Amino acid sequence: MAVVLAVASAVVYGASDFVGGLASRRAPVFGVVAVSQVAGLLALVALLPWLGGPVSAADLVWGAAAGLAGSTGLLVFFRTLARGVMSVVAPVTAVTAAAVPVLVGLLGGERIGAWATAGIAVALVAVVLVSAEDGVGALRSARPTTLLPALAAGAAFGLFFVLLDRTSADAGLTPLVAARVASVLLVLSVALAGGRPLRTDGAALPLVVLSGLGDMTANALFLLATQQDGQLAITGVLASLYPVSTVVLALVVLRERLAAAQLAGLGSAVAAVVLITMPG
Repeated sequence: MAVVLAVASAVVYGASDFVGGLASRRAPVFGVVAVSQVAGLLALVALLPWLGGPVSAADLVWGAAAGLAGSTGLLVFFRTLARGVMSVVAPVTAVTAAAVPVLVGLLGGERIGAWATAGIAVALVAVVLVSAEDGVGALRSARPTTLLPALAAGAAFGLFFVLLDRTSADAGLTPLVAARVASVLLVLSVALAGGRPLRTDGAALPLVVLSGLGDMTANALFLLATQQDGQLAITGVLASLYPVSTVVLALVVLRERLAAAQLAGLGSAVAAVVLITMPG
């Protein structure tokens, strides 16, 4: 069940990113991020009577820390995209986000079988390939001024998964409230300090709200995966396959053409999931 929930979270994460990307073409990025996060928070609060659980102070701290890590990664990611090359920033960020929970899980004593190990390795390759819009060769032109912030953004995204995994299994989705409140406060503070516009155009508002609801749903699916005794090394790397659904939606909805590397990445992602789910 943990594997199914983690894969589902990746699908929804990617779809949310796709919708958020469409909204960002019609409204300022900070407005899209802030409004989508508030929309997700309101939906979560409405569902807590049914999906919440007894929460300790430690759960709230871990949740808030996860929210700060995720929003920090988002801000660094957007800033790096504004200065760097998408074909470099995206794959570096994605594979780092996938690698962090794997490393933390293995260093924390998790033991996984040979098939799962192979699946994790293939998944890491898949994340790079799927995110490489201009082909893997573009990574050779990476400069430290672009590479280091991309690594930092990916590490922050990966840390989000790690910190959520620290919450207790009985807490339900309640830790996500702390995560989202901390995230919203950080994004608003940075936006206001930098004089960034927070308005959202009326035409973009439905997309923004849908993106926020999707992002929160994906967070919930991942948290539930960790609460099903899912191993972080596996659930983290599966959730990090989110670029796959983003690319598929771009192909189907926007009729975008995929690079050969991206097509190989889609096949690798399917193979990775198959390997991870094999017994032994």
